[in-house]
Amino acid sequence: MLRNETKEIRIGKVCIGGSHPVAIQSMTNTKTEDVQATVNQILKLEAAGCEIIRCAVPTLEAAEALKEIKKQIHIPLVADIHFDYRLAIAAIENGADKIRINPGNIGSADRVRAVVDKAKEKKIPIRVGVNSGSLEKHILEKNGGVSAEGIVESALDKVHMIEEMDYDNLVVSIKSSDVLMCVEAHEQIARQCRYPLHVGITESGTVYSGNIKSSVGLGIILHAGIGNTIRVSLTGDPIEEIKTAKLILKTLGLRKGGIEVVSCPTCGRTKINLIELANKVEHMVADIPLNIKVAVMGCVVNGPGEAKEADIGIAGGVGEGLLIKKGEIIKKVKEEELLPALRQELLNWKE
Repeated sequence: MLRNETKEIRIGKVCIGGSHPVAIQSMTNTKTEDVQATVNQILKLEAAGCEIIRCAVPTLEAAEALKEIKKQIHIPLVADIHFDYRLAIAAIENGADKIRINPGNIGSADRVRAVVDKAKEKKIPIRVGVNSGSLEKHILEKNGGVSAEGIVESALDKVHMIEEMDYDNLVVSIKSSDVLMCVEAHEQIARQCRYPLHVGITESGTVYSGNIKSSVGLGIILHAGIGNTIRVSLTGDPIEEIKTAKLILKTLGLRKGGIEVVSCPTCGRTKINLIELANKVEHMVADIPLNIKVAVMGCVVNGPGEAKEADIGIAGGVGEGLLIKKGEIIKKVKEEELLPALRQELLNWKE
């Protein structure tokens, strides 16, 4: 099913599925047992635009910490559980808004049922998560190794197991570090699954390589109308995950709001430190809640023409620069006054 045809699911105060917008998720990299460090990181992620947060729960202490963490944050908290069904139950009892499990590594059907019964009691969703690295031996043998078909089969097996326990408050995630395999798996499962899909490229890598792989993979999947929540998985500061996720959604027309900064790639005509200037502009506009495009150009010769598709822009010259609106020069200022002049225009912007 396409995203707007999937079942509506509530995670805390956030609804996904159906006509609801694609939600941005991230995961803490603090020790969940360290309540203050975890809260501090979540609050920073909230400010950056994170809408759902996931925390690892490897110990009973971590499960119990969720209760205090929940008191100090403002977005839904998902407990990430592996292997021990008792930790899933403890996480639910301590206020998790959703749990993420792979029923295949939780153990017997009775243990999975105990988790499902507790989720049913508290009316919280279960995210059934399957990664390419966790496929069962018989599925690997059947498909000759890891494959999109195998990932989908494994996930749907787990979904059907929980459905047979009379529970359908579910979210599904299938992930692979192979971008094209991940795309193919999502195309397949979307035809067979009515539940919201959480989309991501797992183990995608560092900020540099992970951003590229995630942008390509998520871009293809989301553009096909698939996916209800996303995470850009990076080996780095989780804030970078949020920044990239927001830009992916905005680029695809799935989200509005926030200033888009465009800049030229520099050439021999550039008479200003354009790289530094563009980065300063991007940082400067981060806290300005306008839905407009700002251009940063390195040449006063072609800058006005190249910036005409932007709402406002600046172009640098030798010791001076131009302030431009819709391709028209409105002011010439000294180089050191370019940024303050641009910010003043933005703060006084009238839609």
